[in-house]
Amino acid sequence: MLMELDLRNNQINHHGASELALALKRNTTLEVLDLRWNNIGLLGGRSLLEALQKNKSIVQLEMAGNNIPSDTLKALEQTTEHNSDRQSTLRESRSRTQVLTTEIQTLKDKKGRQLLSLMETIDRQREETGRSNRSTSIQIGRLQEALNERKSAVNSLTAKLQMTEAALALSEQKNHNMGELLTQVKVEKEEQWERQSRERKKEQEDCVHREGKLLREVQNLSETNIQLKSKVEEMERRCKSQQHQIFELKQELTNNTAELKLRLAQAEDRLETEKRRSKQVLEDMDNLRQKEVEHVNRHLEESERTLQERIFKLEGQRIQLEEELIKAKALCVSERAQAEEELGRVRAQVRLEEQEHVSMLEEKLRSVRSSLQEVQHHCSQQKQTISELQAKTGQQSVEMDGLRRRIEELQQVRMHCYT
Repeated sequence: MLMELDLRNNQINHHGASELALALKRNTTLEVLDLRWNNIGLLGGRSLLEALQKNKSIVQLEMAGNNIPSDTLKALEQTTEHNSDRQSTLRESRSRTQVLTTEIQTLKDKKGRQLLSLMETIDRQREETGRSNRSTSIQIGRLQEALNERKSAVNSLTAKLQMTEAALALSEQKNHNMGELLTQVKVEKEEQWERQSRERKKEQEDCVHREGKLLREVQNLSETNIQLKSKVEEMERRCKSQQHQIFELKQELTNNTAELKLRLAQAEDRLETEKRRSKQVLEDMDNLRQKEVEHVNRHLEESERTLQERIFKLEGQRIQLEEELIKAKALCVSERAQAEEELGRVRAQVRLEEQEHVSMLEEKLRSVRSSLQEVQHHCSQQKQTISELQAKTGQQSVEMDGLRRRIEELQQVRMHCYT
């Protein structure tokens, strides 16, 4: 990059000066220009002055021995001084901005380190809280396991109660079945009694029927005897010769009557024997029925006694199980209350620790925010100084524009004077 240019004793006229002015308008790196002992003249000086009004990089300009009026030389010197002042202000502002940027960077680094340390502390606190939460969760899991074991014990006791209730229900069903069996036995005995009574009635009816038949036969025989007597009388009337036959017939009748009497006696004996047999059968049936009833009653009494004993035993077992259940429930309630108290304590401790950590973090954040506010305030102050410097440079540029206008007016006046 070209910073200095020495063009002394090069016989540069106003045309070369105008070309050089065009080049200076575009150049932004040249700071020192030496044009002494040339033939630039008034026109070349004006063109250089116009170029310097646009060029802000030239700080030093040597124009001695170029036939340039003093006013243009002064204007050129003022422009170079203005450029030098401007560059000095820019350098100062740049140095200040660099210093401010370095300070801001250092502050950012410090704040970043502080934030990193805060994040590390927060992570540590989170890890500690996680560990505490894990320990509390482990304790809670153990307590829940203990509660589940207690619940399983209670469930086993309830299952035992259900088994005992089922046994009681079975015993009640057995009692009901025994009662039904008794009712069935009674019904069967009543049916047997009715059958026996029916059979007795049938036998009595048969006996009556037989007696009726015998009486009918006797009546028939008596009728036949009467008929025979009438016939005998008629035969006696008709013929006496037949008396012998009649006598024989009488003998036959007597024989028949004797036989009939014997038959009647035998039938009566048979009826008496059958009556005795029926009475004995009835007595035997009554005895058997009484014995069966006594046996059934004894069996029922024994079964009732055994069932009552079982019921008493089951009631004792049920009472014991209820007492065990009450004890287990009391233990579960006490253990649950202890577990809830421990959980409340652990939660309170965790909440206190979290509140303390949160308060510490809030204090640290407040300090960080206050430091950030201070940095922002310092930056705003620096921005204000920069804006003031920019305002000053603007005022100086306005003053330079006014001076240029005055120089141009003076030059025009001089031109008019020369003309």
